[in-house]
Amino acid sequence: MRRATAELFGTFWLTFGGCGAAVLSAAFPELGIGFLGVSFAFGFTVLTMAYAVGHISGGHFNPAVTLGLWSAKRCATKHVVPYVLAQVAGAILAAGALYLIASGKPGWVPNGFASNGYGDHSPGKFGVVACLAIEFLATFFFLFIIIGTTSKGAAVGFAGIPIGFALVLIHLISIPVTNTSVNPARSTGPALFAGEAYLGQLWLFWLAPIAGAMVAGSFARWFYEPADIVETVVVEKAAVLPT
Repeated sequence: MRRATAELFGTFWLTFGGCGAAVLSAAFPELGIGFLGVSFAFGFTVLTMAYAVGHISGGHFNPAVTLGLWSAKRCATKHVVPYVLAQVAGAILAAGALYLIASGKPGWVPNGFASNGYGDHSPGKFGVVACLAIEFLATFFFLFIIIGTTSKGAAVGFAGIPIGFALVLIHLISIPVTNTSVNPARSTGPALFAGEAYLGQLWLFWLAPIAGAMVAGSFARWFYEPADIVETVVVEKAAVLPT
């Protein structure tokens, strides 16, 4: 329960902080933070929560990350469903809180509400194939960085920094294409408030990130020494033994 609660809090903060920056601050009159500010907001949410609760749950905050780490044998099977449910719940709660706050402004309309989309709902009107490709590739490299920076031999205690900055870079690249997902939970929460058109495109933002993450996880099982991955699983199992 503590692990799932940590994932709920972490995903809430990621969605509230990142999407909140997009909805409330990106185009604020005269002093909007723009794409650069939103990109850093998403990176900072992961960075801060990685250190706040990462030692409890591993700091996934993303169903694609959970499934990618599972495919790399870095996450026990029994944690997958509770983590994913907690992540989606956290994102929905965050989107609801953000909607409540944003709607307090007179005349405010949700528009896309920081949702992800392709075609007419892509910020740059990119087609479905382009959006599939960038979400797959971005999530693949995100997982590759996560696994690499948490492997044996990597600098101990610093993984949250490259992981957070990786998410900043991903947003800098892909906001114009899909508004950047790489996270099915983050996509689901805002889409529920943005309307039917965005819900109809949600399938892509589950399929592409999960596929990219699981391919990365499978690749990591070959790329990194098997002993490293086995050790990670043993440590995780030991951490949940009853006291």
